[in-house]
Amino acid sequence: MMRIFKILAFIIVLLGGAYAASMYYFVDESKNFTIEKEVDYPVDKVFGQFNNLQHFTRWNNYFTSSQSMDIDYYMPYEGQGSAISYVDLKNDTSGEMFIRYENPNKTLRYQLFEDENENPTLVDVKFKPVSAEKTKIIWYVHTPKLSVWKRVGNFWTEDRFAENITKSMVNLKNVLGNKVEKDNQMAAIKYDSLMVENEEDKLLLGINVSTSNKKDALYRNIVMNYNKMYNFVTMDLGKKDDEFGYPILMTDADNYKDKEVSYFLGIPLSKKIGVTDNNFSFRTVNPSQNYVMYYKGSYEGRIKAIQQLIQKAKKDEMRFGDIRQTFIERPMEGQEVNMKLSLSVYK
Repeated sequence: MMRIFKILAFIIVLLGGAYAASMYYFVDESKNFTIEKEVDYPVDKVFGQFNNLQHFTRWNNYFTSSQSMDIDYYMPYEGQGSAISYVDLKNDTSGEMFIRYENPNKTLRYQLFEDENENPTLVDVKFKPVSAEKTKIIWYVHTPKLSVWKRVGNFWTEDRFAENITKSMVNLKNVLGNKVEKDNQMAAIKYDSLMVENEEDKLLLGINVSTSNKKDALYRNIVMNYNKMYNFVTMDLGKKDDEFGYPILMTDADNYKDKEVSYFLGIPLSKKIGVTDNNFSFRTVNPSQNYVMYYKGSYEGRIKAIQQLIQKAKKDEMRFGDIRQTFIERPMEGQEVNMKLSLSVYK
């Protein structure tokens, strides 16, 4: 019996040695490979889906293929220095991903730590405009060094990565298709023309604010509170962009003349949910008839459009309530606003 045990032990050691030797001499400890794809969208729209990790995880198959994955996002949320961590208990996987370098519309460098591997996968992604409406995306992948015993995984690393990218590209095209369609709808908007609309009721989750109206202090305050609210809804509540509407600012129609301005800034949601942060509250907006104008320009310039709406209401002998400023594009400091101004009117 002891002899049989010794023979079996010898065979196991021999096979293990043969495996280790074959891995050592015939399989690289890490792999380098390149994958290229093209998408029928301009580079500025494509790049924005890669350097914003909230967008990235919505179409990348590695993240979308699991229903049990929990992802945490870390500031600045976009561009160099942004990061995520993820855990998928059901599939027994976890990791961290960082954007280490960014050259806008040209290059990104990702660093991915999978499970408990201390050596990261490095991925450089280059974006090359093929035409005004087509972009080539090139992935340069360098896998982490593996021990001799784990090196067999390098046999299928490239195939697994390529399959993930192929599936991801289908998702990306769908996302960009929806975005471009939205952009086309935006392009059809007729600015600076006064219209009448009937608006349905809305449920807003947002913040009540009072702030100074000096120079651009009001707009800076709006941008700050929008970012705070957007991060709360997407990070803390886990809502995706297509689960809520455009942000709406509600305030008195003529308070642009006041030194101090009070407003409610909210994001439309489909239903009430539990909110533990006392900074945020729900507000119901009742159905109303509105005088409406679309406006694009400096935030200060909106005053002229508001005055036109008020003058129209007075001319028509209508009483008016609050003004709603719907930001069709997210408010950002130093940039023009694109908004819909709605003045609620009644007899």
